[in-house]
Amino acid sequence: MAEVIGVRFKEVGKIYYFDPKNTKLNTNDKVIVETARGIECGIVALPNKEVADEDIIYPLKPMIRIANENDLNHIEENKKREKEAFKICEKKIADHGLEMNLVDVEYTFDNNKILFYFTADGRVDFRALVKDLASVFRTRIELRQIGVRDEAKMLGGLGVCGRPFCCHSFMGDFQPVSIKMAKEQGLSLSPVKISGTCGRLMCCLKYEQEAYSDLLKRTPKVGAIVKTPEGRGIVVENNLISGVLKVKLDSAPDGVAPATFKVKEVKLIKDGYIRMNKKEIEDLKHLEEQ
Repeated sequence: MAEVIGVRFKEVGKIYYFDPKNTKLNTNDKVIVETARGIECGIVALPNKEVADEDIIYPLKPMIRIANENDLNHIEENKKREKEAFKICEKKIADHGLEMNLVDVEYTFDNNKILFYFTADGRVDFRALVKDLASVFRTRIELRQIGVRDEAKMLGGLGVCGRPFCCHSFMGDFQPVSIKMAKEQGLSLSPVKISGTCGRLMCCLKYEQEAYSDLLKRTPKVGAIVKTPEGRGIVVENNLISGVLKVKLDSAPDGVAPATFKVKEVKLIKDGYIRMNKKEIEDLKHLEEQ
């Protein structure tokens, strides 16, 4: 076991462990630490706690100090520089005629590097742009291509639910989301219905998937053969949340509406299965991309 603190460098970014060096810290304290890309200022997301050795990536780097007033003033200065660098980079992108969309600019705390985050439909040859930017800023330049989900996480906004993006407000890492999840949850496979503002599958599909998977184990699927209090029949519709089934009884004449039963009222004889249209899935595959 080792005593650590968890530090974030972005508002809802990944948490990294550091050695507090016997200093007691509180949530939201700002600290100066050494990272793989240099000296950085982060915010304490997890105060002092004991963590098992197997959960730590060694060597565990120590906290350098609690951020002082000079450090905080330096961070504010960097924010101003980032806004100016954004304008300059946008102009340089236009001058070079590059098909890329600048998303964000970030100065490292020690000003040894400037990172420019951008999106693009494909690969971009930005070597000339890097040289141009290096001649302007006189420091190391890194251009980093990100996906549309990362762009949404950085910029934020409101989702179709009317609430701030999950990725921007509390999600540390993206979870894999699939078309199969939407299908199992009985959602329309229209891209408008299942994709977020970023144009990819809504992250919230993941939240309820475990509950739907459990319900699917206990609820006869459409096409299942079941025994009901009124005889044998085929499930033509099911509602996983309410546990209500509509069953076409073998004894019912054609044209008669299906009978309604609760799941607990029927006995499964042979289960059905969720049909996955291969062409439909292939056409929507791009929605799963990061």
